[in-house]
Amino acid sequence: MNPPDLIKGHQGIYALFKKERLYYVGLARNLKSRINAHNKDRHQNKWTHFSLYIIRKEDHIKEIESLVLRIAYPKGNKVRGKLKQSKDLRPLLKRKLKDEWIKQLGGIIGYKNRTAFKIKKGKIKKTGKRPLKGYFPKGKVIYANYKGKEYKAWVSTSGRIRVNGKRFNSPSLAGLIITKKKTMNGWRFWKYKDEVGNLLPIDNLRKKKLSRARNNTD
Repeated sequence: MNPPDLIKGHQGIYALFKKERLYYVGLARNLKSRINAHNKDRHQNKWTHFSLYIIRKEDHIKEIESLVLRIAYPKGNKVRGKLKQSKDLRPLLKRKLKDEWIKQLGGIIGYKNRTAFKIKKGKIKKTGKRPLKGYFPKGKVIYANYKGKEYKAWVSTSGRIRVNGKRFNSPSLAGLIITKKKTMNGWRFWKYKDEVGNLLPIDNLRKKKLSRARNNTD
């Protein structure tokens, strides 16, 4: 029996090779006819030998071809093939990686509000609420002492904190730029001057606000 007669009328996947390198992958309803055709089409003289894979059932032959194309990326194939009902999971993976990155970053700097950061073009943009908003209607200088050195920051009427030429939304973030620590409590780190000039933690203001809120609800 002539070997080509073994594949006559059979369907399957075939691969064309240029020496030891995969050149082209395709599917065929008639493998023998398709290989003969490649000796005359645009692939002529671009391959030296081939491999054939007979597939008995036709149901998934197209998916198998597409899968091989996406894995191997043969030089001679211009179309990479599509898988039925397939989805591009890269956007979902990207979102999950961002969420995980934000979660880890929050653990590093001690900020529990995951909405405090927004990734944009590879940079961290500080967003979210400003907890000091409303505490200093006319703006205020706040102070900190770290390792024997005094630092100052300016709290604007909107609650944004400016320190070392940079702006932050929370006292903890403003303190981290000075201490370089992973976590900290900015409410205790920063102090303000009261009416008589005493330095008090800004946390005192928060406690007073919470106390007034409780009294109003009683």
